[in-house]
Amino acid sequence: MSAVRVEPLDAGAIWRVTFGASRGNVIDRALMVQLTRVFADARQAQGLKTLILTGHGGHFSFGASVREHLPEHVRELLADFRTLIVHMFDSRRFIIAAIEGQCLGGGLELASACHRIVAGAGAVLGQPEIALGVFAPVASILLPERIGRVKAEELCLTGRRVNATDALQMGLVDQVVESSPAAEAAVEWARAHLAAHSASSLGFAIAAIRADLAARIRVELPRLEELYLSELMSTHDAVEGLRAFLDKRPPIWRHS
Repeated sequence: MSAVRVEPLDAGAIWRVTFGASRGNVIDRALMVQLTRVFADARQAQGLKTLILTGHGGHFSFGASVREHLPEHVRELLADFRTLIVHMFDSRRFIIAAIEGQCLGGGLELASACHRIVAGAGAVLGQPEIALGVFAPVASILLPERIGRVKAEELCLTGRRVNATDALQMGLVDQVVESSPAAEAAVEWARAHLAAHSASSLGFAIAAIRADLAARIRVELPRLEELYLSELMSTHDAVEGLRAFLDKRPPIWRHS
C-alpha cells in the first residue's frame, strides 16, 4: 500500500502530497523511494508549479527510521535519502512544506530542502540526532543556508527543539498559521504568488537560483556520508546511542 498520496489541485498546477500512515510518519527507505518517484514525476508534469508536502495526521514527521540507522542498514538509508533530496532539487518545482505537530530529524531535513516552510501554531521543530550520538548530514548543509551558521550550529549541536514562534523568529519557518491547517495556507500562498507565472519559466528560474546549492549537495553530501559511515559509525557511542533509543533507555557514553 502506498504511503504517499498525491492530490492535484487547480487543473494540476498544484500537487498536495501527503506522506506517511503511522502516527509519527517515520521516514524509512520505502517511504523515501515513494517520495523520490513523486518528485521524478513532478519534473515531467507539464503545468505543475508547486508541490505542498505535508504529513498524514497530526504530525509532519518524527524523523528518519532509527532502526535503519543501525550499522547493517545505514549505508543504504543515507544513499536513498540523498537520492530523494537530489530529486527534490532536480524537480524544478516550487516546494512548500506544510508542518503540523512535530517535525524532527530527517523530517526537518526534508522540510529544509523545500523553498518555503509553513507551520501550524503548535508545530515543534528540531534536529535531535546528537542526543542519539549521531549527526544530520543533510541538515549540516541546508540549515546554515536557511538560518545562518550560528543558529544552525545551535540546533544541530544541542539538539534542542523550537516552537513555531521561535522558528519564525529565527527564519526556520516562513509563516505560522493560527486558525487554518498549514497545508491550506500553503495552497493559498501558492495561488497568490505563483499562479500567474509560466510553469516552464518558473522551473528555469528555480534551477538558476538553486544552481550553487544543488551543486554543493551533489559534492558535499557524499563527503559527509563518508564521514558518517567510515568514522562516526566505527565509534562505540554512535551505535550505543541508536540502540539505547530503540531500547528506550539512557545511553551509556564512552566518549569514543
